Amino acid sequence: MRIHFIAIGGSIMHSLALVMAQRGHTVTGSDDEIYEPSRSRLAAQGLLPSETGWHPERIHSELDIVVLGMHARADNPELLRAQELGLKVESFPEFMYNISQDKVRIVVAGSHGKTTTSGMIAHVLHYSGMQADRMIGAKIGDLEPVAITDAAMIVLEGDEYLSSPMDPRPKFLHYKPYITIITGIAWDHMNVFPTYPDYVRQFRMLIESLGADDTLIYCAEDQDLVDLVEEISPVCITIPYRTHDYILEDGTVIIKDEEGTAFPLEIFGNHNLQNLKAAQLATQIAGLPSKDFYNSIQSFTGASKRLQTLHVEERLTAYLDFAHAPSKVRATVNAVREKHPNAYIIACLELHTFSSLNPAFLPQYKGALAEADVKILYYSPHTLSIKKLPDLSPGQLASYFDEPMLMIATTGATLEKLVLAARKNTETVLLWMSSGRFDGLDIHDVSSKFI
Repeated sequence: MRIHFIAIGGSIMHSLALVMAQRGHTVTGSDDEIYEPSRSRLAAQGLLPSETGWHPERIHSELDIVVLGMHARADNPELLRAQELGLKVESFPEFMYNISQDKVRIVVAGSHGKTTTSGMIAHVLHYSGMQADRMIGAKIGDLEPVAITDAAMIVLEGDEYLSSPMDPRPKFLHYKPYITIITGIAWDHMNVFPTYPDYVRQFRMLIESLGADDTLIYCAEDQDLVDLVEEISPVCITIPYRTHDYILEDGTVIIKDEEGTAFPLEIFGNHNLQNLKAAQLATQIAGLPSKDFYNSIQSFTGASKRLQTLHVEERLTAYLDFAHAPSKVRATVNAVREKHPNAYIIACLELHTFSSLNPAFLPQYKGALAEADVKILYYSPHTLSIKKLPDLSPGQLASYFDEPMLMIATTGATLEKLVLAARKNTETVLLWMSSGRFDGLDIHDVSSKFI
């Protein structure tokens, strides 16, 4: 096939482009901005566009398909040219379904834990020798985010966000899963789902789309999700789950299988043990023996930027986490406190998304940072301007978070000063949380100065 990717620089889009090229397809693409690591990875395979921007002349009648990323707009010149030529145009979730429609599809949906849970499934299947393709939002150890082979099974991270500028349906509706996990529901993406009922409606559609032979695995510790499932009374098989039992010994999480055999884990946090239980049930249904799951999960170190360890020194541990939505921030901070009960925790959170910067949504963060000793928020006034949102005062943010001692930084230099000024001669955890990049601040360098 000849495939052109509009918005090739995205985390999934570029990985998908690389895989399709590796499978022998002719791949081209365009984007108006391409950041690392996408840029280097595309360049290494000769797929990096010669220049950024949109170039309708790259769209021609010999293309078999155009894959449209969410980053593009409805008036994208390349999209308009493709429509003019009558070419086949698909969003990437449509494309993913079409190349995997003959496979057993496991889809992980939910407001939090999608990447980690789907990563756990992919990891244990791989290291147990059970072949499965995958499409996950981050690298999992030495496994690339996307793999497309002749395997009979695929693990898909199912996003509730819009499929493309041309298709407002949530991505997960396209995947038609045989096994579905919903990890929980917590309002997000306010720019698309302005009210909580709007947001919940996406998951309603997913549950209602499942047939009698399909299986829904859902978190029984999320009351809103439980209420939704009970209200719908779906025709599919339903399996509720709760957090896997565990103990914490000297900072290490230990779980036991059905026979009482103990397995120490590399991961930690109640939310991750919740994700683990969902993964265990899904792989069991997929045919993986229980002993293989427990043996393989021991080596799972987490997805990239999910409580990723940056530094470990005698008195300092630094983590980086993708946490940005309220439920994710709360779970991450609480997990760090559980693992480091006596540590001095400095939490740095970047407000980067439309929701996290919106005064109508910000009250959702109340208490999310409570377990940290020092709470620092970072946001860029430039980002506020781009998103056409009003400025935020320190007093407003303090009240939204219910943290009167909340510190605010609006430049990288100020953030670095606040972090370094918080140093104490005691056991310390430095926790960086962002779905962005702290506007280019080198957090590795700041963390090393902290020592």
